[in-house]
Amino acid sequence: MDFALQAALDERALSHLYRKRLTHAGPQKPFLQVGGEPLLAFCSNDYLGLAADPQVVSALTKAAHEYGCGGGASHLVCGHSQAHHQLEEELAEFTGRERALLFSNGYMANMGVITALTHASDAIFQDKLNHASLIDGGLLSRAKFNRYPHLNYDLLEKRLMQSEANRKLVVSDGVFSMDGDTADINCLSHVCQSHNAWLMIDDAHGFGCLGENGGGVSELYGASQENVPILIGTLGKAFGTSGAFVVGSNALIETLIQFARTYIYTTSLSPAIAEATRVSLSLIQTEGWRRQQLRALIAYFKNGCQALNLPLMPSSTPIQPLHVGCSQQALKISDALRKKGMLVTAIRPPTVPDGQSRLRVTLTALHDFTHLDQLLDALSDLGSLFVEPMEREL
Repeated sequence: MDFALQAALDERALSHLYRKRLTHAGPQKPFLQVGGEPLLAFCSNDYLGLAADPQVVSALTKAAHEYGCGGGASHLVCGHSQAHHQLEEELAEFTGRERALLFSNGYMANMGVITALTHASDAIFQDKLNHASLIDGGLLSRAKFNRYPHLNYDLLEKRLMQSEANRKLVVSDGVFSMDGDTADINCLSHVCQSHNAWLMIDDAHGFGCLGENGGGVSELYGASQENVPILIGTLGKAFGTSGAFVVGSNALIETLIQFARTYIYTTSLSPAIAEATRVSLSLIQTEGWRRQQLRALIAYFKNGCQALNLPLMPSSTPIQPLHVGCSQQALKISDALRKKGMLVTAIRPPTVPDGQSRLRVTLTALHDFTHLDQLLDALSDLGSLFVEPMEREL
């Protein structure tokens, strides 16, 4: 067995696709301690800088003394605490939906929702650049699985018109995690309503960052529960904690409680995490300076890349990808940046399509303009290592 496994590992290494874990010490902040060396990090999804916020940490510590560490059991046995319930009610109010349901993580939420709502007689339509958890949920559902070209809603509509499925479920990221662009929620909603299809949006990277109050793409587009009946968010990014949630109608949430296997058959999220998230949810809504800082940093970085003629992909979110193309070259630039004291991850296939490797720069509210100047200066020195971006596959 080991021989066959090692052969596959060796092949991945030769293709410059081998991944290694990075071990760091200390909290998520602009500088991470890696091997005793402080590195200026541009690869965290802690977009609002809440993961180590003193108020969030204090709530976690206090709740751990009250509830202990673990959830103890699944929600349907004895693992559903008052902390979980209050957080669900507050998330429903925050998103303007009837109810919310907590999951242990985003992957389980996406898998659980898709497999609970669709069966063999149904059809699922997904954007080609959707997150792996959405793709895997579609594959495991046993429904007919369709993937439409990225943001190509005309072709999506044609496929919906041709479908004779019992239920039709359209699934899209709100913010695409490797490109940083956003789905057109209004267009998707119109297409779905015109063809009697359900719309599911995973807004993992939009919540907290987009919208005046941090309500994500749904708030940005003014989309109600009727427009986006199935809305999903994760807590491990802008919220700074961990876990995930689904919001929607009472009928949707009750259906998931009864039929979503990834909800039913797993231990609940730590109650202490739920209490910490209640505080981070409050901060998301009351501390608008975090989003203002993010917007200013995004504009500054985009202008800097334009001045340097760097191949920055179009994005108005904290995800700012620099196209490289070749996996080996992306690793080379990432390694060169690390030698300059900066941590920027090289994203390679299968996470992105072949020939579209990139540096995924992510910005947080705890970065400042001097941090960006350091990154831009380093990228300027390495500018010759970038290649012209390829035409995106449609």
